[in-house]
Amino acid sequence: MDKQKLCEKIRSIYPDIGECGIDVDVGYDKDNQRWTVYLKKDKKALKTFLEPDDARLCMEGKQCVSLGVEINQLKDSIDRMPLQ
Repeated sequence: MDKQKLCEKIRSIYPDIGECGIDVDVGYDKDNQRWTVYLKKDKKALKTFLEPDDARLCMEGKQCVSLGVEINQLKDSIDRMPLQ
């Protein structure tokens, strides 16, 4: 799976990511064998992991529930974090 395409998929589900100071990046964690999604806003940063099958299903347009839930929780968490 292509990292750039996964980023684009996340941005298509959440168009406010990538705008208004929210950045997203993804990478494959070989040790955990999962995709890592990094979300940054202002000086705050969080990450979450996506199972390869969940990412693949979403990229194929079959099911994006897991991806959507993970990203939504990450967005909510970063919004509640105090600035450091």
